[in-house]
Parts: sequence; C-alpha cells; structure tokens
Amino acid sequence: MKARILVADEIAASGIALLEAHPAVEVTVKTGLSPAQLRAELPHYSGLIVRSSTRVTAELLEAAPALKVIGRAGIGVDNIDVEAATRRGIVVMNTPEGNTNTAAEHTISLLLALSRHIPQATAAVKAGRWERHRFLGVEVVNKVLGVIGLGRIGSLVARKAQGLGMVTVAYDPFISSEAANKLGVELLELPALLERADYISVHTPLTAETYHLLGRDQFKHVRPGVRIINCARGGIIDEAALYEALLNGTVAGAALDVFEQEPPPPDHPLLQLDTVICTPHLGAQTGEAQERVAIGIAEQMLDFFVRGQIRNAVNMPSIDAESYQALQPYMTLAEKLGAFRMQLLEGGLTEITVSYSGTVTAYDTKPLTIAVLRGILGHFLGPQVNYVNAPLLAKERGIRVVERQLHDSEDYASLVEVEIVTERQRGSVAGTLFGKSDPRIVRIDHFPIEAIPSGHMLVFSNRDLPGVIGRIGTILGNAQINIAGFHLGRLAPGGLAVCVVNVDSPIPAEVLAAIRALPNLVYAKTVTL
Repeated sequence: MKARILVADEIAASGIALLEAHPAVEVTVKTGLSPAQLRAELPHYSGLIVRSSTRVTAELLEAAPALKVIGRAGIGVDNIDVEAATRRGIVVMNTPEGNTNTAAEHTISLLLALSRHIPQATAAVKAGRWERHRFLGVEVVNKVLGVIGLGRIGSLVARKAQGLGMVTVAYDPFISSEAANKLGVELLELPALLERADYISVHTPLTAETYHLLGRDQFKHVRPGVRIINCARGGIIDEAALYEALLNGTVAGAALDVFEQEPPPPDHPLLQLDTVICTPHLGAQTGEAQERVAIGIAEQMLDFFVRGQIRNAVNMPSIDAESYQALQPYMTLAEKLGAFRMQLLEGGLTEITVSYSGTVTAYDTKPLTIAVLRGILGHFLGPQVNYVNAPLLAKERGIRVVERQLHDSEDYASLVEVEIVTERQRGSVAGTLFGKSDPRIVRIDHFPIEAIPSGHMLVFSNRDLPGVIGRIGTILGNAQINIAGFHLGRLAPGGLAVCVVNVDSPIPAEVLAAIRALPNLVYAKTVTL
C-alpha cells in the first residue's frame, strides 16, 4: 500500500512535486484546517507535514492511530507535542539547516535598519515629511556586537557582523574559549558582555534557563544607549523590562522579530514606541529558505517510507528499529547521566569521555554516546538538540568527545561512565540498569551511591558530621518540600560525603541559599531531569 502523507501547512511547491513524483507515496495538501477538521482528517494518514501554523497536540495524535512520522518544514518543533508523539511511537523530524542563513541575514538587516531609522524614515517620507534632522543614525563599524548564544545562527551572525567591521563578543556557557577564538569572537560572561556591547543580539532557544534571560536586573548593567535585536524566540527578553529600559533611555532602540504572544495585541506597549522596529516573525521567510526546508522534509519523508531510514529525528536516533529496541533503555540511562552531571558543573565545556564496560559493549555504543551528548547539550540548548545534530553541535563548540570500551565491569553486568571537563571543573558519574530498564546512578566522582536519576533533585557534598542532613531536612520541611528519596555515598566516616535527595517539587532559590549557608557544606545544587 502507498504511504499517505498529509501536508497541513503551506510549503514550497518543489517539495510537493518531489513527493507526488514518487509512486510509493500519496500526498494530499489541505491547509488551513481547524483543529476539529484536522482531527477528523488525520486518521487516514501515516505521515504529516507541518510548518509552524498547525499545532500537533496530544489530543490530535490520539485520533491518528496510523500516524508514523511527523515532518516539520523548519527547525522549531514548539508546535508539536514531541513527548506525546514519542509515547505513541511517532517519529518527529525537522530540517535544522534550512533556515540558518536567512535568520542570520534578517538579524543583520534589523541591526542596520535600527541603526539608521529606516522604517521610521520611510514612513515619514511616505507621509509627506522630509525630516533629515530627525533621523540621525549611527555607524556600526568598530561598534561592539554582543551575541548571546553562539550556535549555528549566532556564529553566522558574528561572521557577518565582522564583515561590517564590527567587534564581536559572545556569551555562551556551553562553548569553549578556543572554539570562540576560532570564530574571531571573544567569549565573556554575561555581565561583562552587557557592559561592553553597543548592540546585543540573542540567538538561544527558549528554555527554562533562557526565559527572560534579559530582564530588569540585566538592563541595569547594560552600556547606556545599547540597541537590542531578537530574531530567536519571544520570551528570551522580558518585554516589560525592555519597555522600561527604552522609556528611561538605557536602551536606545530595539528590533524585534518575535514576541512572547504572537501576534502581539495592537495595544502592546512596545508597539507604541518609535524606538522599536518590528517584523512579524520573518526570520525564515525567504523564498530560498522555504525551498530548502520543503525539499528537505520531502526527501526525509521518502527516506522514511521508501528506504526505511530516519534522518533529523528529534525523538530517536537514526538506527534501525531492532537495534533501537535493544538500546533504548541504555540510551535513557546515558542521556540522564549526561544531563545530571552537567548541571553540577560550571564553565565552558571542553571534553567529554564516555566509557562502557560489561555486556553493553556487545552493542554499537555510538548511539549511547550521542544520547550522552543530547543530555548534556539539551539542558542548555533546548529541544533543538536531537540524536542527529548533537555530535555536530558538540563539534561546533570545540568539545572533544572520547568513547572508550573497557569490556570488563568490576561490580555490574554493564556500566556507563560519563566524565565531563570544563574550563573550571572536572566531574564524573556512572550508572547502570536495574532489571531491564530501570536506570540508576551508582557512582558520583569517586563516591559509590545508589540514586534514582529522575525529577527534581538536591545534590550536595558535605563533611560527614552529625546534624548536616537533619538541618537540610528541616529546611526542606519548613518550605513544604516533600522528600521522595534520600541516597548517601561516602568513603569513610568523618570524611566527605555526597547526597542525592529526590523531592516532589522544585526547590526555590531562597531555600537553596539557606541550605548553602549551613556549616560543613562543600556545595549544594539542584538538578532537574
């Protein structure tokens, strides 16, 4: 039978033609469907192609028993419930490379338009006003551009800005100084970037860590007269704080392609300011980019249905189904180990070593190493990190990845150990499976322990003296935070110990501060998996 593919959002005709030309698939284009209409239509299809307009919800997927793959013609999968798709065994694919250049070009376009008041001057001339004196601009040559997020798009923006004669600095806690230097970019901490930059452009995904990354506290420390550009995601900048900074003159102007609510309401305060220019999320809106993503997703759909290959999947590795079934529990373990250990470290990442011993070495461990990278990178870079692009993202950031197979395991049938080196610290964690699929942490650095890597956790190291654990329990209890599990590892009485405390709810910053203030604490940090 032919694979039936529904195209629910408009994509370039070249992508449609590529699918229509293949005898193994049948393609139907129905755009602009309401959620109810799409729910009624989708049961007839095994493939779905969307852009950003259609929201693929868990409820929608429940009505699609035959659906095997969702293709996003673009990079962001914010409109797709990836977790629900994964639970139902549906592959979610995107086209991560198609929009890179067009997004970078749009950023530079807004930077120049902001500098020379081009939209405002255009409106004035068209209204019959010749106001040369009003639109005094600034040159960008020799100005400092601060790039927040030095991934594919951020790196390309930096290179294009260098071509304009700008000095480029960047903040990215997940890239080494060596990798930044190769781009001709000086790597800074965020406070130092805010103080130096004449322009600030953000290029991070929207995650819990980057939400309101630029807010009131940050605008207090920016260089007076700074100009802000956001072509990434709404929500990275606190719009209320930006409005205040524009009103008081701390920020000279802002160029926004994205908003927290899209479209923004007509009475949005930022839209009332002449110092703000904006576009309706046009970062990927070029004919060339739309052509690339349409052809790309069509080719990936044909690979999936015709050749049995998976490319650019965001929720599974590119391996055959039989191998995936055997490796999946180890992949879950590996991803959790990477995410756990990275959240306990600080500084730019330089090296990752993944060691395997025991029966797990009978498998191809490359997908497991990629799962470790996905856990490490995904915590900071968000859902754009998948099993396909994680190695590339690590390479782009100058991170050395080493894989070792030791074959013999001292105490466990199989053991996976992850060692991470940053510019400031070094740390390791080891884990295994209890039963067939139950992940456990069995060592943190050199401390043996048995901990469950799940949910909200408090991880601390202390001098093994009476009263420490009791005081921490009291602090958590007073804050109405329930302890779900407690795991201790030590080498000898009276020495150092490591503890992992599973809790039922997030630990607020003030509670963590109270714990850190206790005597005999070496460190205390929170981890979320």
